[in-house]
Amino acid sequence: RTEMMRKMWSLSRGIRRLTHAASAFRRAAPRLAVRSLAGVGAASCVAYAGVCAVAETKEEEVVATLPECFDCLGAYKKYHEEISEKFPNIDILPLNSQALALHTIIRDKGTSRDDFVFYSNRVIRLLIEEALSKLPFVPTVVMTPCDVPFYGFEFRERVVGVSIMRAGDSMVAGLRSVAKGVRIGKILIQRDEEDLEKKAHMTYKKFPSDISRRHVLLLDPMLATGGSACLAIDVLKKAGVSEERITFVNVVANPEGIERLFREYPKITIVTSFVDPGMNEMKYILPGLGDFGDRYFGTEDDQHGRRTYTYH
Repeated sequence: RTEMMRKMWSLSRGIRRLTHAASAFRRAAPRLAVRSLAGVGAASCVAYAGVCAVAETKEEEVVATLPECFDCLGAYKKYHEEISEKFPNIDILPLNSQALALHTIIRDKGTSRDDFVFYSNRVIRLLIEEALSKLPFVPTVVMTPCDVPFYGFEFRERVVGVSIMRAGDSMVAGLRSVAKGVRIGKILIQRDEEDLEKKAHMTYKKFPSDISRRHVLLLDPMLATGGSACLAIDVLKKAGVSEERITFVNVVANPEGIERLFREYPKITIVTSFVDPGMNEMKYILPGLGDFGDRYFGTEDDQHGRRTYTYH
């Protein structure tokens, strides 16, 4: 009898948790504005939205809200798989527990600026390595210290990094840390923050003189509507760079921006670490991570983050 009562109590608690999660989803769903693209399953969008909805609850309630069977990693993976099937030229970093932990830290509004910079840099370096791995290589052979030949590959493409200022500058150090002597170009694009569509216009550019003969890694951490990225790609094309030699490297992307980039420039490649399905009326990505540039460079109005993360 005691064992039966214990099982009934455990079942009742599980039902309450599921009910709480469903209620949180219903409250948050209208604000998330989840976009289900043609060819991207609605089920995975809803699963992802459920993850976001649970995150909308009060911080102290989050852990209690999650049912034991809740698989956020699986929901994110499924969503990313369907995005990749729709857009063959997008490369989304493989999602595992460590990658999700890094994203959890940089998305936490309580994360200190030092930790935001540190863990963002880790994600950026993974992105840069992935982007470089997509470039052409040629076979070669070298002699080891044991006087035995080793057959391998060597880089063929000359690379230039082009950052979309200001947030894109946060990714330059990650590129320089793995590509010795790489050249860097700059594009300054400003958005009209009063306009709902966030229309962008270019105010400055500076490229190496031989940029048309190099493969361009275009750097910008956030891809929302795609306005700034499209303008930057247009500027690069006018400088003589062909679409297939442009790789857009990005931390968090939204389906609307992805769809626009491939619609207007179908031959480019996108390398990103995460795709978030939502966007609010101010064109901020949801769940998102806030204004990347402000958080990275310390110019946000409310620098409230005090939480630190360690491996201790």
